[in-house]
Amino acid sequence: MQREKDGWILNTIMLDGYDVPFRYRRKKLYQDLKGARVNITYYPQPEQVAGIDIEVMKVVRLKRA
Repeated sequence: MQREKDGWILNTIMLDGYDVPFRYRRKKLYQDLKGARVNITYYPQPEQVAGIDIEVMKVVRLKRA
């Protein structure tokens, strides 16, 4: 999913075998990654939504394999 916020494109991806969303942002739109193999570097980042703490993975590097 891609959406714009404050001049950035916010992206959220779900990976097979993981129950948490992976989020990253870019200045430009990213190509469709559906079914693609990717190499990512990420770390967990807690986020609070409606008073409930959830875990989100913040992607710091994403590259198509």
